[in-house]
Amino acid sequence: MAVRPINFLLLSSPLMLMKGLLPLLVCLVCVRHGSCSTSPQDVSALESLAAQWKNTPPSWSRSDDPCGDDNWEGITCKDSRVKKLKLFNMGIEGTLSSSGIQSLSELEHLDLSYNRNLGGPLPPSIGNLKQLVVLRLIGCEFSDRIPIEVGNLLNLHVLSLNSNRFTGAIPASLGRLSNLTWLDLAGNQLTGNLPTSSDGASGLDQLVNTLHLHLNQNQLSGRIPTSLFSSDMKFIHVLLDHNNFSGEIPESIGLVRSLEVLRLDSNYLNGSVPSSIRNLTVLNALNLANNKLIGPMPNLTGMHALSYLDLSNNTFDPSQVPEWLLDVQNLTTLIIESGRLHGQVPPSLFSFPQLQQLRLKNNALGGTLDMGSNISDQLEMVDFRNNAFTSVTLSSDYNNTILLVGNPVCSNVQLRETEYCHERQDSGSDSPIADCLHPYEGPIVCRAPSFSDISHNLAPMANRIASMLNGTPVSFSLQNYFFDGSAYLQVQLTICPWSANYFTRREVLLWFDLSSQNLGLSEIYGPCYFDPWHYSFRRNVNRALIVGVAVGCVAAVLAIAGLGSYALWQKKRATKAIILHNPFASWGSAGGDAGDAPQLKLARCFSLEELSKCTDDFSEDHEIGSGGYGKVYKATLQDGKTVAIKRSQKGSKQGGVEFKTEIEMLSRVHHKNLVDLIGFCFDKGERMLVYEYISNGTLTENLSGRRRTQLDWKRRLHIALDAAKGLAYLHELAKPPIIHRDVKSSNILLDDDLAAKVADFGLSMLVDDSDLGHVSTSVKGTMGYLDPEYFMTQQLTAKSDVYSFGVVMLELITGRLPIQKGKYIVREVKMGLDEKEKEHCGLKQMIDPSILNDGCIVGFRKFAELALRCVQDASDDRPTMNEIVKEIEALLKDDKLKKKESSASSSSSSSSNDAELRQTYDELLLLSREVNSDGVRRSDRYLFSD
Repeated sequence: MAVRPINFLLLSSPLMLMKGLLPLLVCLVCVRHGSCSTSPQDVSALESLAAQWKNTPPSWSRSDDPCGDDNWEGITCKDSRVKKLKLFNMGIEGTLSSSGIQSLSELEHLDLSYNRNLGGPLPPSIGNLKQLVVLRLIGCEFSDRIPIEVGNLLNLHVLSLNSNRFTGAIPASLGRLSNLTWLDLAGNQLTGNLPTSSDGASGLDQLVNTLHLHLNQNQLSGRIPTSLFSSDMKFIHVLLDHNNFSGEIPESIGLVRSLEVLRLDSNYLNGSVPSSIRNLTVLNALNLANNKLIGPMPNLTGMHALSYLDLSNNTFDPSQVPEWLLDVQNLTTLIIESGRLHGQVPPSLFSFPQLQQLRLKNNALGGTLDMGSNISDQLEMVDFRNNAFTSVTLSSDYNNTILLVGNPVCSNVQLRETEYCHERQDSGSDSPIADCLHPYEGPIVCRAPSFSDISHNLAPMANRIASMLNGTPVSFSLQNYFFDGSAYLQVQLTICPWSANYFTRREVLLWFDLSSQNLGLSEIYGPCYFDPWHYSFRRNVNRALIVGVAVGCVAAVLAIAGLGSYALWQKKRATKAIILHNPFASWGSAGGDAGDAPQLKLARCFSLEELSKCTDDFSEDHEIGSGGYGKVYKATLQDGKTVAIKRSQKGSKQGGVEFKTEIEMLSRVHHKNLVDLIGFCFDKGERMLVYEYISNGTLTENLSGRRRTQLDWKRRLHIALDAAKGLAYLHELAKPPIIHRDVKSSNILLDDDLAAKVADFGLSMLVDDSDLGHVSTSVKGTMGYLDPEYFMTQQLTAKSDVYSFGVVMLELITGRLPIQKGKYIVREVKMGLDEKEKEHCGLKQMIDPSILNDGCIVGFRKFAELALRCVQDASDDRPTMNEIVKEIEALLKDDKLKKKESSASSSSSSSSNDAELRQTYDELLLLSREVNSDGVRRSDRYLFSD
């Protein structure tokens, strides 16, 4: 076996030479004998890097074969060559040696980000890695100039060197990177002009395939070159803010019609804003604040996609509130502070449907502040501090923040002591942190969000993170969100392990590669990146100390062994007798943190032998499903009863607590719409649950087409009614009441007659009648179904099940999963309703085609209305499960449904169906605005945690 060389002080030069050659010789030997699967060249290169670094992963010292069976952490190989070197946030200290890195000639992906003490100059030899596609060195201590040799990496797609200490000019050679899509050099100390090919060399204007140009927060200066922008460019995000640029904004900016985010704020730009900026019709966020722009305030008529606009702190000509603002009605945030505005504010400005913040402080607006009677339901804050308002006409319907400090109206005795005339303290959010000792955490920083009201707009972020972490045994939370002084959104992400105190290095590298591109949040939040804090991995205990302690303990044990042997023998005899009568006698030792042993009612105890026999030793032929808990087997017991056996596997997501909970819950409740628990097995370390066998699988499988069952509209109503009855029984008739906590379509099973039964009670909670309103508990649930109020407050209520059931109802309407291709069903339904006025797509394209083909959708409008009420943000606005049961029963008794069912005329049915659909769309569009006055975004305010 190959032996790793030991490093120690060598004084003789021949020995020094041998030390340098030893890694190569070792690898040559192991290759010769077939025991080394890594190229000797790559082994030598990694050895050279390791010699320069502190805190390399432990696996790097356990093996001399990086690509072997016990592969080195952070190393990915193919055909004996190292293809990826990813060691982000590993606490590595040192420098990136030239001799080591250049020899990894087949390297395609290099990520050493967030090693805060890894730095020094970036070696020019980095340019020898001609196969490199991704180069990420974010948040390190690299300094000096960016080597011009980086321009030799012609296959590079991603270049992220942000948040280091690079100095000097941006090398013009970067213009040769024709495949580059992501260029992020932000947060350094770069100086000089932006290089372009007009200077006689390569330049940034040649990056015609680049989507992201992030050069913000540097010390770049000079003019923004006119040649930087052309109609060939594909820029989506251009971030040049917080630099020292001067001169005029180039007219050529209007040629890049793909731009969605443009930040030029906090520079020294002067002159007028070019009229060509109006050509950017898909621009979502525009920030020109804190410059020296002059002339008339830019006319942005026609920029209907604009959500975020900041024109503050320039020297525009004095003017009234511009009329063109009334044409840009999709704004969520309008900021014109110190904008030399005067006159009155038109009341129609407050009625923009998506408007969340209106900040016009430090102007000369005056007269009467009249917000009108049609104030946007989204509007959270109006800031008119330091203006000249002499009176205010307040709408009784508006109860959110108005800031009037510094206006003459605040000298009015009636208003002086009100909240309008006092400064507001922005405290952000401080949601509860997940309950774990060693979380992996840090801020997600978004540099150009399209909104300003944070709490109601975190759902897509939570959605995306939940999707990325899906299948990993972790929970996460988002908290402490705020806008910093650069108008960047910061949201703290905290990730906690389920079953251990620490994450391992392999887990971090495998699960938490939350790079800017992977986050995929740019549509709503602009360009974002995760900036994790240093993580302290569990240290290995000193082996010598362990040996010493062990020797001492052995001596003590031998001294008392004779006395204890007889007592143990007696205890074993007693234990065997107890186990014969109590299957949970060993619960305390095998149940981990599961608390006291389960308290059972009417549940049978099976032996491992018995269940093994009826499943042919758990053979694959009997396997009918699997999940994070383990596998499910179909079996026939000795009495002829067909059952489903859920067998928990080692390391499964279902631990002792969930096993105990499900036994106790199902052994005490019995209802035709709840899956029956036949019994359990707690024998020889096995945890198994034995249920009645339900033949037609889950509702998810039936809606997705994985089963041949055709669910017509009436059958879907019956399924909804059955599931609702089961949940209503848990909430109102079970003693004590039970909150399910994991209502979802995959936990609703269909029997031979397609009757629905609610299953899986592993997360359920028994509550007192008095506590059914709210119970403080850690957040549990499934992505896409989780009640937003429960997540934000950690107060569990029976209405949390109602929210989840509402999502299931939307699944019955659409046939879609709650989160599909990054889209959340609640949001999509509401957006579809809103977009119906603009296009003829709307909800019609979202309805499951099999419902339309059925020709019988009587009661559809009322069912959809009920579903929308179930997914309200506030639990008080949702119906109870008992009310849901009554409303669905009323739908099934509808005479029109019976007539439709018996009708044989498909053509007339189709015609009346289309007419009813048209009426339904109009009614639902109105309903979505009445039921949820906050529109689309407020319905999205929910976070996920497994």
